[in-house]
Amino acid sequence: MSVRAKDSLGGRAAIVGIGATEFSKDSGRSELKLAVEAVGAALDDAGLSPADVDGMVTFTMDTSPEITVAQAAGMGDLSFFSRVHYGGGAACATVQQAALAVATGVAEVVVCYRAFNERSGRRFGSGVQHREPSAEGAALGWALPFGLLTPASWVAMAAQRYLHAYGLGPEAFGHVAVMDRAYAATNPAAYFHRKPITLEDHAASRWIVEPLRLLDCCQETDGGQAIVVTSVERARDLPHRPAVIAAAAQGAGRGQEQMTSFYRDDMTGLPEMGVVAGQLWRSAGLAPGEIDVGILYDHFTPFVLMQLEEFGFCGPGEAADFVAERRLPLNTHGGQLGEAYLHGMNGIAEAVRQVRGTAVNQIAGAATALVTAGTGVPTSGLILGADG
Repeated sequence: MSVRAKDSLGGRAAIVGIGATEFSKDSGRSELKLAVEAVGAALDDAGLSPADVDGMVTFTMDTSPEITVAQAAGMGDLSFFSRVHYGGGAACATVQQAALAVATGVAEVVVCYRAFNERSGRRFGSGVQHREPSAEGAALGWALPFGLLTPASWVAMAAQRYLHAYGLGPEAFGHVAVMDRAYAATNPAAYFHRKPITLEDHAASRWIVEPLRLLDCCQETDGGQAIVVTSVERARDLPHRPAVIAAAAQGAGRGQEQMTSFYRDDMTGLPEMGVVAGQLWRSAGLAPGEIDVGILYDHFTPFVLMQLEEFGFCGPGEAADFVAERRLPLNTHGGQLGEAYLHGMNGIAEAVRQVRGTAVNQIAGAATALVTAGTGVPTSGLILGADG
């Protein structure tokens, strides 16, 4: 796909199965077990068997190799296996990789998965504990000695600049947290089911790194999520209404680093998501007003606001009001702040449910869903649509 031209991937593949483990803080089992459970659930949902699968895609950060999951899940020969880098930025790109394989005939049925014990095992929120020397790690050398040790601290730099540039206070971020938790409160699968919050609760939560409070930061979760992708033609013979991949894109911006792109001319936006936005709108032939529901990666609340602005749903500095006025249904599963932190894969599953018409917090008539992956890093996005 070119950053300048429409691609031809849209409409050639669809998501036909979604499956997950429970979302917890202590799964009590290995990450491989979580992956196999999620994959099995997704295949059951799709009405397919392990023998139907000939492709696998996951994250470079996943500890369960494709061939190991395939063996443990009872799959046969694989003709395609792939991994996508940059943490949560990989989420939608796993589906893009699967769609590319299906569209070109490299594979017929591809399973995308992500599984981790992110609470009971490694905790990403604790920041950099040890890192082998690498070119990408060198960029962190300009931030770590000054106390920027965690994802929250890296995001706080951009968040502070955003507030200053637009004359806002930290309460601007509270609308995202309140919205997510409101949807989570009515979602039985969410960790924060029946636990909504108010703006007052947000303002009273403790500082993590100013201007970010505890309720601006996503959860740490144990769990697994899997997605099954096949051709649109085959999808029509399977049990559920397919969620057609209308567009899929990856993006990295000029001067891109992993969470520490502090040397750009402007820190009030997310250029990598701007790249994704341009490609998605161009390739799907859609505009912001034609999206029925948005599932935006919400590891930290400020980056939800910046994403809305990059996609053109509102102008620079206007996203807090956009969210407060609920102009677009967002993160109807509760997001990573309310449902679970599965590196964005659970957000893809929610978009599929919305297009199918089976979501717990179903948006009436939802036919188009925008999904985004991790922000602050090279990232990705999807537009899903109803078949026909």
